[in-house]
Amino acid sequence: MDDAQETSTRFDPHAGDDDPLLLDRIDALRVLRASSVEEKGEMLEAIGGSGKVEQQIVDQLSKVKPLWELDTFPEAHRLAMRSLEVLDRNGSRNAALPRLGPITPVAQWIVQQLTRWIVKGYVNELVTNIRKLYERREANSIWGSPAHLLLRRARINAVQVEQGFKGNPLGVPAFLLGGAFLSTILSGIGQLAASAIQSSIGAPILGLVAIVLLGALSWAAIYSAAVARRRIRLTTDQPIRALYDAIGAAGDPPRDQSYNFAVIAIVLMVLAVFVVPPIIYFTVTAL
Repeated sequence: MDDAQETSTRFDPHAGDDDPLLLDRIDALRVLRASSVEEKGEMLEAIGGSGKVEQQIVDQLSKVKPLWELDTFPEAHRLAMRSLEVLDRNGSRNAALPRLGPITPVAQWIVQQLTRWIVKGYVNELVTNIRKLYERREANSIWGSPAHLLLRRARINAVQVEQGFKGNPLGVPAFLLGGAFLSTILSGIGQLAASAIQSSIGAPILGLVAIVLLGALSWAAIYSAAVARRRIRLTTDQPIRALYDAIGAAGDPPRDQSYNFAVIAIVLMVLAVFVVPPIIYFTVTAL
């Protein structure tokens, strides 16, 4: 057999499973059989390829300065702290609602709590993220350099205000969110629902109540997400973006949860329209 025929046979894609050269062409097995840590790492990198995240890693590592814009950082820091203060003070205040008749006060309270949840959670995450960023950039600064001094002062400011910004995302006393009180309420609701399902009249009523509640919560979630997103955009979007640009190679700032709330609202609406009615129908017909 000549060399060409031998090569063709050796690399035949339809060769048997016991062919050791076939096993060598399976990336996962090649990684396991690598003789050194460095060789395993190189194989894993070759399998993983180079995507957007890897390009960002290289880009951020290439920018070694702890502060990219030394002159604009102090003002950017001050504006960021002021924007957080304004958002924390005004972000969860009552929003203007359409006229909803006698249920307006209840709707106002629910929307306020959901808006507070989004805004307060965003403020908590953002101020902690900024403090950690200052700490890490201070740690890789040259001691005594202008950047080191600026970052140290900014880090001290961030540590001072962080605890003041932290707080309960919901303006509800803690004892109402857990313990015996909440367990009693949930137990009562469960017993009431179980009793209603056993009745041919109670099941449709329960279904109608569920549809109304899910629809109302869906509307409240969408409205709250819109209010929170607008207030966050007005107060912190531009100052925080300017701060991260001044620091440089810091990735993107944390995002608020308004979009996630909108997704939850859509899920609730789908449940109210397409899931609950069939369940109630089959429950009633089975009685």
